[in-house]
Amino acid sequence: MNNKIIIINGPNLNLLGEREQSQYGSTTFKDLKENCLKKANEIGIKLEFAQSNIEGELVNIIQDSRKNYDGIIINAAGFTHTSVAIRDALDLFKKPIIELHISNIYKREEFRHKSLISDIATGGIFGLGAEGYILAIISIQKILQNEN
Repeated sequence: MNNKIIIINGPNLNLLGEREQSQYGSTTFKDLKENCLKKANEIGIKLEFAQSNIEGELVNIIQDSRKNYDGIIINAAGFTHTSVAIRDALDLFKKPIIELHISNIYKREEFRHKSLISDIATGGIFGLGAEGYILAIISIQKILQNEN
């Protein structure tokens, strides 16, 4: 493996551009994916993009990632606050993980302030909109190249 990462997206992110634009902006999921693939290609990162609304599918993706990827960028969405299973799968990854949220979870409802994955993530990006994905790609590249 060489600079091969996966971006994993949790529930309802497939509806970006349609839902709560005040929180998530107007970028569609398709546009987000295209922008990420373009940036990854520009900086020499091999990128896969995944999304599921199903907790067990996300756990399977994370488990499979141990063999196939050098790093994970994850926006676990609502599962950030509730899924011990996703947290445990990420804890087994043992490679760089960036936790990502389009909105600032710490400026939202109280129940969103607790992330079950922050303490095992290498780093986090919160509240910077869809641009946070681009920053995460750049950051994980630097981590993989031991520049960060």
